[in-house]
Amino acid sequence: MIEIREAKTEQELKDFVKFPFSLYSKSPYWVPPIIKDELKSFNLSNDIFKSVDVHFYLAYKQNKLVGRIAVCINWTEVKELNKPKVRFGWLEMIDDIEVTKALIRKAEELAIKHDLVYIEGPMGFSNMDKAGMLTEGFDQIATMIGLYNHPYYPQHLEKLNFKTEAEWMEYKLDITAFNPRKINVMAELISQRYEVKLLKFKTIKQLVPYVDEMFALLNKTYADLQSFVPIQQFQIEHYKKQYLAFIHPDYISCVMDKNNKMIAFSITMPSFSKAFQKANGKMFPFGFLHLLGAMKKNDRAEFYLIGIDPDYQNKGVNALMFKEIYHNFMKKGVKHIETNPLLLENNKIQQLWKQFNPIIHKRRKTFRKDM
Repeated sequence: MIEIREAKTEQELKDFVKFPFSLYSKSPYWVPPIIKDELKSFNLSNDIFKSVDVHFYLAYKQNKLVGRIAVCINWTEVKELNKPKVRFGWLEMIDDIEVTKALIRKAEELAIKHDLVYIEGPMGFSNMDKAGMLTEGFDQIATMIGLYNHPYYPQHLEKLNFKTEAEWMEYKLDITAFNPRKINVMAELISQRYEVKLLKFKTIKQLVPYVDEMFALLNKTYADLQSFVPIQQFQIEHYKKQYLAFIHPDYISCVMDKNNKMIAFSITMPSFSKAFQKANGKMFPFGFLHLLGAMKKNDRAEFYLIGIDPDYQNKGVNALMFKEIYHNFMKKGVKHIETNPLLLENNKIQQLWKQFNPIIHKRRKTFRKDM
């Protein structure tokens, strides 16, 4: 018999966060979070929960912890975008479909309670959280912004009558195959034609005043995608605190028009995956040293975010960013890049990577079940 308990106490939430550490203890591909940061993000006093109701559950079998799930309602999504759904995420479980069934039932119960039409996951509290269950690429190390899961996860959901709702691809790019001469010529041509210029930052302090403008551009870039939920200001403040510490100004590229308005930006990061594995959930006493090492010396990088004003899409302004990215990566010894998950329908962004000889090495999905 499977027993489900809601995690409410400090110890129960610690158990919730730490469960995957044992589940993936033998996996060379899973990347652990920083335990302290994960716990902080689940604190219900956070502004993120002004528009989100959430419950955390633990599954026990013979008094042994065997699974977890978070179920939530993003009320902005429900009321403003008319998407009557319950989200579920942080789904982890042993290979026992009865455990999965018992955990999923909590999402179904929340949907029934609020007269919502369907459940979907894995997803986070908002569209800035990790989403999508891995369906291909189980032999690839996870990125900082990508979920990893065992191969039996999607099999369980399919057996429980879930259907595909959204699908993402992730590309692996070889920066050494890039043609620098071609991109230099293109960048110069586009700069003159549209009177645009690249904006550089020397410090994070210089970057901070532009962060809100980046998120506004992000909302504008992805507004027409079926799964996008606009990012609220209090959510922006939350993500500033969560990610700015991991971003180096050398990995930021912004393009401004003649009126000094931002029309495009990209954020890349050195790959912290192996550093997080070495840290094993703790920044201290030595975890932060692994992260600093990854920042200083790394042959891999990850695309985190990219936004281009719809008025400038398909006009080549990305050439200015890619020129900067290429020369910076060559200087730092970066040879390989992984993209963030790209929605299958997002053809505009996928077109950006063609010149990098992209290889699809991961796929992921969210799954839907109607009530």
